[in-house]
Amino acid sequence: MNTDRRRNNAPPGGTSAPVFARTIREPGYLQSLRPRRSRGPNELRRIFLQPSIIPSASGSAYLEIPTSSTPSTSTLVPPTSSLKITASVQGPKPLPRSAPFSPSLLLTTTVKFAPFATRNRRGYIRDTTERDLGVHLETALRGVIIGERWPKSGVEVVVTILEGDEDGWWGDSASEGSANGSGWGLLNVLAGCITVASAAITDAGIDCVDVITGGVAAITRNPDSRDQKDLARLLDPCPAEHKEIVAACAVAYLASRDEITEIWMKGDIGADPDALIEGATHAAVGSLAVVKDVLLEALQAKFQGQLEVKESGVKRKAGDVDMTG
Repeated sequence: MNTDRRRNNAPPGGTSAPVFARTIREPGYLQSLRPRRSRGPNELRRIFLQPSIIPSASGSAYLEIPTSSTPSTSTLVPPTSSLKITASVQGPKPLPRSAPFSPSLLLTTTVKFAPFATRNRRGYIRDTTERDLGVHLETALRGVIIGERWPKSGVEVVVTILEGDEDGWWGDSASEGSANGSGWGLLNVLAGCITVASAAITDAGIDCVDVITGGVAAITRNPDSRDQKDLARLLDPCPAEHKEIVAACAVAYLASRDEITEIWMKGDIGADPDALIEGATHAAVGSLAVVKDVLLEALQAKFQGQLEVKESGVKRKAGDVDMTG
């Protein structure tokens, strides 16, 4: 229960999109709405990345991964959710005088879901899931920033999840009468947080050893096959498109150094976990190409704007000299 008295608290129960009676009465029709993966096993979803979206922050970025499933015209409920995340960086700034001396930069990460980010409305106060994501993000970024260049300084990375990947398809929870709490969507959320936070840190001009990106790979079971060993490895999985996910892995990967700064594995990995980790690194490398292109375009635009301002100042100064002469 939310105890924040400064706000008008939302109803204690969860809110969800309306589901028509026909969907509940006809199981066959309900299963016909299940989204299917139309991408190849090694094909990633499209990524939209925009840096410098918050003028008051030292650096910021916005990441969006749209849904790959086509919406159905017979229902208002979207087949899958998209991933929308913003990140802002405050600092580096000096620590208070009362703080003990720190030879390197102190990093603080905060991950927060917006109240409307998931189907079940979330509270305004951070819960254990958001704290765990913040710890994973801090561990991933700590091995990237060159903290020795800012002694007795601190930087704060705030990540807000506007829309998160679901843990499963909404039709399964509607037919079973309970929410799907498997937590598979959190791995995609963590990978997105790592990528957008890295872009925001680069936009803030903080020195790093490399641009870090997140990637996810999963092992799924074919529901149409009777063989329990009929498994497939997929990159960038969407939990709503797969009825049964056996295992998944999210990594924070430095491509140029070939290093993994954070790893989160979930499920029955099996006897060969290296193959799943390798798939997650391939997904991270695919995201890196987009991040580098976007940051390079933003940097060129920034330098071009500074050059135009400098040239206009020189022309104005030359005009003033001619008038006085």
